[in-house]
Amino acid sequence: MGAGTSRSLRFVDRAVLRDFFDEYQWIHLTLGLIGNVLFFVGSVLFLFEQQLQTLGVWAFVVGSFLMLVGSLGEALVKYARNRS
Repeated sequence: MGAGTSRSLRFVDRAVLRDFFDEYQWIHLTLGLIGNVLFFVGSVLFLFEQQLQTLGVWAFVVGSFLMLVGSLGEALVKYARNRS
């Protein structure tokens, strides 16, 4: 394999990745917002009976995951902008 081959085996081209994150930046905000709402709903569900508390746990888990994905996406956008 030559030196040019290693470049062609790159997982994702940086320019394509940067364009994707810039174009769809609203996705990160939306995921974070949905995550925050689910986290709040999960908090309220803990005030009720056992079945709703279980639903509250799942709202916490899913909400936390969505907030994490939204934050990671935003961090990647900032990282890509600082590198260019």
